[in-house]
Amino acid sequence: MIGREKNGREQALPDHAKRIACLGDSNTFGYAPGTPPGGRYPASVRWTGRLAEAAGQVFNRGQNGALIPRTGEYGAFAALVQSLLPLDALCVMYGTNDILHFGTAAAAGERMEAFLRALRPATGGAKLLLIAPVPLICGDWVRDAAVIAESKALAEAYRRAADAQRVAFADAAAWGVGLEFDGVHFTAAGHAAFFAGVNAALSTL
Repeated sequence: MIGREKNGREQALPDHAKRIACLGDSNTFGYAPGTPPGGRYPASVRWTGRLAEAAGQVFNRGQNGALIPRTGEYGAFAALVQSLLPLDALCVMYGTNDILHFGTAAAAGERMEAFLRALRPATGGAKLLLIAPVPLICGDWVRDAAVIAESKALAEAYRRAADAQRVAFADAAAWGVGLEFDGVHFTAAGHAAFFAGVNAALSTL
């Protein structure tokens, strides 16, 4: 049996292989700062690729620049998830770009709760894991202390959203993920640290 992280290399699946979908932004896509537009780390470096090697088949649906989906997008996301069924787990991590556009953690939490409410019926019984993104740090893309503060506040807002929708929650701030010079994107070592954290979180579902 063969597993694959989307657009990644194939590998033999373990006996306990899982099917996991990951929705998110550039840190799920695996964007590598300093590369041409659309450039990304190799699958062997990306946290999603590492997860595929450890857990089974991973569907990476990260998109550069993605925001928390709005009401008009719910149908498309539900259809996307349904096209991947059956799934064992669905990881959701958005919010960084919302904060970079000077949004607030409170507003992001409300939008995320609404998105989870709309998405849950489409998951076919898959375990849903909401991940609070790694907080921003000062860098080439991040100069405003208020933006950094709001990114740190996302975790509590998302914890409330997860509790309200009865889905699992994980705070990536606790995983020791290093960020690149831009203050936003994971380093290669950061992808390894994020994988370790998300793999541990998924193992408890």
